[in-house]
Amino acid sequence: MTECCINPSILSADFVNLEAELQRISNADAVHVDVMDNHFVPNLTIGLPVVQRIQAVSPVPVDAHLMIADADRWAPGFADAGLASVTFHAEASIAPVKLARELRARGSKAGMALRPGTAVEPYLDMLSELDMLLIMTVEPGFGGQSFLDLTLPKIRRARAAIDGSGIGVAIQVDGGITEETIVRAAEAGANVFVAGSAVYGAADPAGAIDRLREAGRQRLRAGSAE
Repeated sequence: MTECCINPSILSADFVNLEAELQRISNADAVHVDVMDNHFVPNLTIGLPVVQRIQAVSPVPVDAHLMIADADRWAPGFADAGLASVTFHAEASIAPVKLARELRARGSKAGMALRPGTAVEPYLDMLSELDMLLIMTVEPGFGGQSFLDLTLPKIRRARAAIDGSGIGVAIQVDGGITEETIVRAAEAGANVFVAGSAVYGAADPAGAIDRLREAGRQRLRAGSAE
């Protein structure tokens, strides 16, 4: 497992100039778009109309992270918008298997997210229904938080289950990712990394992406060689 994907979060971008901000990360693997409804999390960001415009102008694939209530109802509309990947929260879905299948049927990759305090074990049997498992490394809702090391054992357990199953599910981590914490997350088994302030807070976002990718890639290569 040497693939290392960097998906910058526009939560840390300039919302007045989103098209220009997207161009600044054209070397990313995807752009991570946080959709918050002020119900599932105590913050309000953007909705489907803005995401559709981001999809239309983005130079890289769009990876939507839906931090919204009633995901079963609202998530399919984001897949219909042509997004590369749509991730819903397990805690916000009554029928996660049905929802994951519906997202795939509508042409999107299906991701499922877990809060830091949500155990991964109840969901291991549905790994084959997913393209990506997002393990939050901060409490969802706000950017700029510090990485929670207590999530590392959960990442390791998820990686062991995925490797044992032989299913090609990516493990994404979101929250507090820097050139230092990406190494710990990669060592635990993550291979897709969401970074907000570490990218958009840098003078050169594209350069920050390259540095993050190289740091993660080196750790993943070292793990493969062990």
